Amino acid sequence: MRPKLHLISLGCTKNLVDSEVMLGRLRLCELVDSITQADVIIINTCGFIQAAKQESIQTILEAANARKSGALLVVSGCLSERYASELEQEIPEIDLIIGVRDYGRIDALLEQKGFSLPRFSIAPTSANTSNALQNPAQNLAKNPAKILSSHDKVFLASERDERVISGSRIHAYIKLAEGCNQRCSFCAIPSFKGKLQSRSIDSILQEVENLAAQGFVDFSFIAQDSSSYLQDMGQTNGLIQLIHALNRQNIAKNARIHYLYPTSTSPTLIEAIITSPIVQNYFDMPIQHIADPMLKRMRRNHTKAQVLEQLSLMRQAPNAFIRSTFIVGHPGESEAEFAELEAFLAGGIFDRVNLFAFSSEEGTLAHTMSEKVPVKITNKRLNTLRALLKSQDTFTKLKGSMLEAFIESKSSVSEHFYSARDRRWGLEIDGEILINESEIESIDTGLYQVQITEVKDSILIGKALAQLQSFA
Repeated sequence: MRPKLHLISLGCTKNLVDSEVMLGRLRLCELVDSITQADVIIINTCGFIQAAKQESIQTILEAANARKSGALLVVSGCLSERYASELEQEIPEIDLIIGVRDYGRIDALLEQKGFSLPRFSIAPTSANTSNALQNPAQNLAKNPAKILSSHDKVFLASERDERVISGSRIHAYIKLAEGCNQRCSFCAIPSFKGKLQSRSIDSILQEVENLAAQGFVDFSFIAQDSSSYLQDMGQTNGLIQLIHALNRQNIAKNARIHYLYPTSTSPTLIEAIITSPIVQNYFDMPIQHIADPMLKRMRRNHTKAQVLEQLSLMRQAPNAFIRSTFIVGHPGESEAEFAELEAFLAGGIFDRVNLFAFSSEEGTLAHTMSEKVPVKITNKRLNTLRALLKSQDTFTKLKGSMLEAFIESKSSVSEHFYSARDRRWGLEIDGEILINESEIESIDTGLYQVQITEVKDSILIGKALAQLQSFA
């Protein structure tokens, strides 16, 4: 009988890729939906901001209480990397803490803890795996505690890591790099994920080819700072090179790039995206603020003028889609600086915006700043911006428009609707189109021409007019 596995992946899509690698290493286990049925429970945590840390801790505690007798509880990810000792002390129910370094050998670590796994021919792990990983028994002798971390380098998934892709039959995330060379005042990521380490272009192209052979056609390229890709290898235009290589390879049917950083997003990079037949004109650039004094306090190393120039170039792109993120309540944010941010967002430049309240994180410069903004004021400012963005209602503007959209399944909203996604949009984050009418006899997995017929409370309802490509 195969052991039963329940895995919970919290936080960002970069975390999801690592979770999919663990599923690949444990692919002979039986996946179960219920914690109570599982023989091993893995929680891949997020520890980026306070709210994410609270969610991770709550999930761990709930799993510890719900698991059956003898089930193994494993905690991985950013929270366990940042607070391994605290978790071991405060939640002794955890059986194994592995951080962000050993996703590619989760099977070996479970066996070290006495968990019996089905045997199969183990594929090699990523190129950044150290020699110490090849002798798990020796490593366990050196480190018998429940906290296991065998090397200094953060795990970076490659084409050699078999993954079990989740959430879609046609879309997959591909990680370009790990770590970050930026030193933003509010961000703790470099303190536990280290400096930028990029994969080679050949490695990424091979992963595209591998995934395409499995039927995946739509790809989202991700990193902490995607526009700095290959800078650790002395190349300033690495992302441009990758885009050109994807164009030449001509295997991916559709792609987008997440997490462009303003200082490393050049006009040439924007032009490379616009002219690519594969990469969508999807510009996901977390700006965080717009007032120059705040950008300086945040150590963002760019100015308002530079951002406005970049946004102007992006908006000129055909069928452009622009997404960004902003932080409210960073230490020192004055009323005048907040008013400048509010006026900037009132311009309606963005198709999607994420807003975050400042979270004071240990090990960051902002954590030591004295000019804290009271929580009450931060929340008031957040509510002001949320109301502003809601009034812009970017969804209503789509009524009557014709889009090219992916359809691959029925919607979770109702079995009477198919779920469609504009080919530009990121998976699950940018919206859903509910298809309740069709001029086509039958709908299968594919790319369709869709018309938006109704918009109700930011819910898009559409009609499938024609199938452009089939992926069934």
